[in-house]
Amino acid sequence: MTDDFKHLRDALRFPPTPDPAAKISAIALAMKNFDSLQDSATPSRPNPDRPSRSALKGLRAMLKTLTSRPALTATTSAAALCLGLALTLPLLQTPMPNSPTPDTLTNAPTDALAGKPQPEATPQAPTVLLEEPRDSGTAAHGLVAPPQQAPAPTAAKRRMVAWPDAMVSKADTEAPAMNFGTAIDEAQRQPVENTEDFANATANPVKITAEDPVSTFSIDVDTASYSVIRSSLNAGQLPDPKAVRIEEMINYFPYAYPAPDTEAFRATIGTMQTPWNPETRLVHIALQGRLPAITDRPPLNLVFLIDTSGSMDEPNKLPLLKASLRLMLGQLRPEDQVAIVAYAGAAGTALPPTNASEQATILTALANLSAGGSTAGAEGLALAYQVAATMAGDGEVSRILLATDGDFNVGVSDPEGLESYVAKNRDTAYLSVIGFGRGNLDDATMQALAQNGNGTASYIDTLNEAQKVLVDQLTGALFPIANDVKIQIEWNPVHVAEYRLIGYETRSLLREDFNNDRVDAGEIGAGHQVTAIYEVTAPDSSALRSDPLRYGTAAATTGGDELGFLRLRSKAPGSDISTLMETPILPAEPTEDARFASAIAGFGQLLTGSTLLNDWDWDQAIAMAADSRGPDAYGYRAEAISLMRLAQSLSAQ
Repeated sequence: MTDDFKHLRDALRFPPTPDPAAKISAIALAMKNFDSLQDSATPSRPNPDRPSRSALKGLRAMLKTLTSRPALTATTSAAALCLGLALTLPLLQTPMPNSPTPDTLTNAPTDALAGKPQPEATPQAPTVLLEEPRDSGTAAHGLVAPPQQAPAPTAAKRRMVAWPDAMVSKADTEAPAMNFGTAIDEAQRQPVENTEDFANATANPVKITAEDPVSTFSIDVDTASYSVIRSSLNAGQLPDPKAVRIEEMINYFPYAYPAPDTEAFRATIGTMQTPWNPETRLVHIALQGRLPAITDRPPLNLVFLIDTSGSMDEPNKLPLLKASLRLMLGQLRPEDQVAIVAYAGAAGTALPPTNASEQATILTALANLSAGGSTAGAEGLALAYQVAATMAGDGEVSRILLATDGDFNVGVSDPEGLESYVAKNRDTAYLSVIGFGRGNLDDATMQALAQNGNGTASYIDTLNEAQKVLVDQLTGALFPIANDVKIQIEWNPVHVAEYRLIGYETRSLLREDFNNDRVDAGEIGAGHQVTAIYEVTAPDSSALRSDPLRYGTAAATTGGDELGFLRLRSKAPGSDISTLMETPILPAEPTEDARFASAIAGFGQLLTGSTLLNDWDWDQAIAMAADSRGPDAYGYRAEAISLMRLAQSLSAQ
């Protein structure tokens, strides 16, 4: 063995301390040999695909003549290897903060890609796999430990991630390759595929009164759509048009509607010129639910059904969920009861039924929840209903609050079967759904569960929204005053030739469903408000969108000044028989609330790209909302105007 190779082997076994002077010397030696080779080498073959450069010519000449010049070959190779060692050994000796050692690499890919916090490793010397030159007196392979000790892990938010072939998707393979040992920031990981799914339907069409005079739908007090829209706009994106349910945008805001005296709710009707079409009118129908004294409400039995699957391991999901429920606990009375059911790969009871006065016990159970695993939503629902059944008492109200991102992926092979299961158990407990997070929000499943479970659907994107939903509106969200509330309007063809309902596409009912008490509809909680807006066109209006029939229809009675006739059906909680309330729809001056609600209706139609707004634009929508903002104690209306301005800017891009 030559002295050069002995020196190289010793260098590999005992890496020298990095020395800047050594680096400079090695570079100078390599450059000297390259120059000498270039002066004596045979000219290389011209290559038309690559420009001729002196440095490249010298390198090609060196490669061609190395085999005939052993001494120079050995010297040049040694110099090049020393240069490489001088540059790379400091990296091998100093691992990145929080980098895994080889004996922990088996678990590193799965946990790191799942975003789970890693246990802090005990500091130890890094082990480097190197291959020795083979000869008769040494082993072929060995583990050589550098003499320096690894520094203790730091708190820097960076980690080393191995990317095995089995976990690389097609999209990953088309991107620039990432070698093992590349440090990546967790905030810069590959974005999760957007799998959001929203419940919506085609916008209600314009209907001809002479052909179809009756409009029937279920009321809706959900507000999830508005919060999702706000989340998208604040993220600098226009919302998916399918995420826009206009009735939920309108019903998000509190209004000063007259309260009922003794009945469950009271209807208020107003009419106004349509802001986007002066040849039509808007009919504003408002329902105000009765708000009993807090001391008169029955005891509440609450089951928090909490999604703790891996998809909830994000700051705006499980941590925000915990903070939101902590706000709610302060509003409960001592006789109320709370239980917690958590589900991921399987479901379990995290807290048995506990009096709300034992806040420390409840908060500890909440704090102990962590995210991980798949989403066994069906199993969680079944256990929640079982727990709710054990808590029920005479005159008490039981409600399950399902808090999730809606990413059900275990045990839900038949979504319709799950909805049917929830519908069969709604006499055991009301089921309300609260959504968290974006990216895999299954809004469609959440809406279906809430509608079939006699509950409401909300979406919480900020702690301020949690305050609104779980504190300010807690009594209405948990204490029902009327079930299966249906609205039916018969339009008078003498005064209304055409009409369309703005929103409520997913709440449409058949005409015969109105009198069928077996058909489910929406619920109204204590103090809840419901708003519906129709756009109607008079028979002599130039805005009519349909031609008159040649042979006409059955003659209509005038009905005086009535534009139509409003009928409402509802059931008292615990009753299977509905009661009917009727009132004529007469022209009336619009209130400030009606004008603001109409501006929000226009906001929703602008987001969906409606073709029925003519030339009405964002400037006019913003001006109308600002002019009719009125009292705004909590700033909800001011926020809406800001969102409209933001949507206008995003639409112009």
